[in-house]
Amino acid sequence: MSAANGTVLVTGGAGYVGGFAVRALLAAGERVVILDDLSTGHRENVPATVPLVVADLRDAAGVRSALADVQFDAVMHFAANAYVGESVRDPRKYWENNVGGTLNLLGLCLDRGVGAFVFSSTCAVYGEPPVPALREDLPRAPVNPYGRTKAVIEQVLEDYAAATGLRSFRLRYFNASGASEDGTLGEDHEPETHLIPLVLRAATTQSPLKVFGTDWATPDGTCVRDYVHVEDLASAHVAAIRRLRDGHAGGALNLGTGRGTSVKEIIEAAERVSGLTVPWTAAPRRDGDPPFLVAAPGRAAEVLGWAPRWTSIDRIVGSAWKWHQRGRSQP
Repeated sequence: MSAANGTVLVTGGAGYVGGFAVRALLAAGERVVILDDLSTGHRENVPATVPLVVADLRDAAGVRSALADVQFDAVMHFAANAYVGESVRDPRKYWENNVGGTLNLLGLCLDRGVGAFVFSSTCAVYGEPPVPALREDLPRAPVNPYGRTKAVIEQVLEDYAAATGLRSFRLRYFNASGASEDGTLGEDHEPETHLIPLVLRAATTQSPLKVFGTDWATPDGTCVRDYVHVEDLASAHVAAIRRLRDGHAGGALNLGTGRGTSVKEIIEAAERVSGLTVPWTAAPRRDGDPPFLVAAPGRAAEVLGWAPRWTSIDRIVGSAWKWHQRGRSQP
């Protein structure tokens, strides 16, 4: 499908996953407009050929004004706060931004007849699941405000679909990870909470990494997660937009590899790719941390024809290491 079908509005397109999605859209020949408030995104992530609209989704009137002359037929919505711990300390921020801002965006889409919406959701909607491999038909049972805000918007999208015909995919990420192979785009959060960059930081600074729990019921006692490369996530979003444009009704899809990697295995991979030792210390378990969070990814393959290309954890960690070695936050 060509760019002649319209323009994709990418909210949060100056951020990590959103920035990779913008690159993937451009490579696929799509026209793109980015909307970002730059609170956590980076202007340097925005390609020179892509218009950037700076606006805060919580300001409904301001967003409508800023987009008054922008035509788009599809939306990829990444703009959200995404720190679990912060969501517990400051739930108001999460409800106002993740829910209130998204409702403002959806209202604009409905008023303008936009029919395709791809939502950046999360495996956090599953909460503390009873099985290690998670299917999309498991109930939503989030255990923190961040996960609850994502689950609420999933329900809103289902309600809007039934009432208005708005088609949407709710893409439930597992652990987004890695960087571009050329080292020009990667993960730059402050504060950083994701394991791979924290492990690489420990390797370079020799400041010990905290490992939260070493007595879980897992093969090596540490938590097991499904690490999916950010470029694979981006390609799934492009496929999702095109399926919606073709008239598919959408639905909830897991985006993961189906393979679990423990914290200790990530540490070992980092040591292999960097040649450095990663110091770490055991810390108490965190509330709400399931021992396993691994996707059952079959539905995404069936619906989108999507499968991860990055299948080696050493390759994923190696891409992040190349980014980490650049010594500056952005290209």
